[in-house]
Amino acid sequence: MLLDNNTKVLVQGLGKDGSFQAQRAIEYGTNVVACVHPNREGQLFENKIPYFESAKDAVKKTGANAGVIYVPAPFAMDAIIEQVDANLELVVCITEGIPVHDMIKVKSYMKGKKCRLIGPNCPGIISPALKIKIGIIPGNICNEGNVGLVSRSGTLTYEAISQIGEAGLGQSLCIGIGGDPIHGTSFIDALSFFEQDKNTKSIVLIGEIGGTKEQQAAEYIKSHISKPIVFTIAGTTAPKGKRMGHAGAVISGKMGLASEKIKALKEAGAHHADDPSKIGVTLKSVL
Repeated sequence: MLLDNNTKVLVQGLGKDGSFQAQRAIEYGTNVVACVHPNREGQLFENKIPYFESAKDAVKKTGANAGVIYVPAPFAMDAIIEQVDANLELVVCITEGIPVHDMIKVKSYMKGKKCRLIGPNCPGIISPALKIKIGIIPGNICNEGNVGLVSRSGTLTYEAISQIGEAGLGQSLCIGIGGDPIHGTSFIDALSFFEQDKNTKSIVLIGEIGGTKEQQAAEYIKSHISKPIVFTIAGTTAPKGKRMGHAGAVISGKMGLASEKIKALKEAGAHHADDPSKIGVTLKSVL
């Protein structure tokens, strides 16, 4: 799976927000072994974690195998490529607002490489059982359990986690894949992980208006997923043609409508939570 007991995390982009999130990850239990920031070579973060000038040097000196990026949008493409070149197995990019043409270059560059990218414009990934969080998902709302969660929406990720807990359940792994039109890990990738994971017994999928990623997931579910799935689609009341928060949530044509996504997923056998506030209740009712 994406995380295990040997996961060692590198943090790149330690401004105000990045430093705050790195501190929260360490407090949660994440094994943060290195920080990358220009002109801080030889310094220590939190008086214990060394700074390095480059991701490649950090990997060489510490054995880091996963990275998280909080670098500002104009420089995020270079940071992703730098971490890929450092041979990290997993790269999580939290940065919002990366130009689409930059991500096109990243996707092309990563072809044939073994690195797995999550994001950009995502809340990251968290494993309550392993006490590992790479990104900005609050650890205090998570509980160890067997529900796998994958979401395009950051805030609805947190809402779903909270509802799963209120239903008396917990999470095996939560993955925020991001809402931009071009990103690394897809719904299908996450569904494949959950289907193979013996610790995941059910799945929650949170989609949004715009694009056809949910329809692609529905086709995959029909032939590859045996575990129960609960889903909700954000943006059911959004006006046509409006940008709803980010570039990935633009309705362009009939396929981007919430109604089309709901129809496809229901036909694939997934259970619809017709309101985001009913995710936990719906999940409990199908288990």
